[in-house]
This record gives sequence, structure tokens and C-alpha cells, in this order.
Amino acid sequence: MLQEQNHNGGWVIILSLVIAFMLTAMPLPDSVHAWRPAWVAMVLIYWCMALPERVGITISWMLGILLDVQQGAVFGQNALALAIIAYITIKSYQRLRVFPLIQQAIIVSCYVMIYQLLVLWIKEMTGVPPTTWTFWMPAVTSMVLWPWLFIILRDMRRKYKVV
Repeated sequence: MLQEQNHNGGWVIILSLVIAFMLTAMPLPDSVHAWRPAWVAMVLIYWCMALPERVGITISWMLGILLDVQQGAVFGQNALALAIIAYITIKSYQRLRVFPLIQQAIIVSCYVMIYQLLVLWIKEMTGVPPTTWTFWMPAVTSMVLWPWLFIILRDMRRKYKVV
């Protein structure tokens, strides 16, 4: 007999993604703009790792479409990249969850690099290559900020009993 599972705290997931979109849209000075972490990708990686049955490829595709609209990017570029990152995260979430935070941060950095590589590939295909090496800096800043983001989201998930 199938049991109906009670899903709590969907608003926490939505709120964290809205905050990630706001941080992505926040204006920064030109000198640090290239260092902006991949907020949406990091929050998506967390939720795919913590609740893979609730946040998956479909949600990541929709988030990517919203990110494309927000950034004025080629329609589908972020959607494809986020969907692939969600797929990779869901396939490895059981191993990723048991790693220490430092090791998780390194893996998240690799995931963000894959995300950046996919975006770079699409930009190259459309004739808009990056201008400097700082295109890769979001992977570094995402790695540095991952432990804090993980702890904040984990504590919110536990406090509001998000299942």
C-alpha cells in the first residue's frame, strides 16, 4: 500500500531560489562583477543534493529559463546548463552528502565550472566569446562561499522541517 508523503516547507525552497535570483541581479561594480558567485546554480545544487525527489531536472530547466530572461541571455542557455548540473548532482547526491564541506566545495566548484563551460560553449556558438579569463571566477567564489551557503540552507531546512 502506498503512503502519501507529506511535503512541508516548499516556501523555504522557493524563498531560497528567489534570494539567489536577487543576488544574481544585484548590481556590482565593474571591478568585482566577474567574481559574482553562481548563486542560482549553488542553491540548485544544494536542493538537488538535499531533496532530489522534490527539486530536479524539470525545476532546474524552468529556473534556467527564468535566468535567461533575467540576464537577457540566449533563450535556453542557462536552462540547458542548469538541467545538466541538476542531473549530475542527482546522480551523485548520495556520495556528495557524506563528503566533508571542504570536499563538497571543491566538487561544487567543478560543477560550476561545468556550468560555465556549457554557457561558454553556447556563447561561442552564437559568436559572443568571453573577453577575459575572469569568466571562470564564479567557480572560485562559489567554492569559497559553499560551506556557508550549505550551513545556512541546511539549518533552514531543519528548522522548518522541509521534506
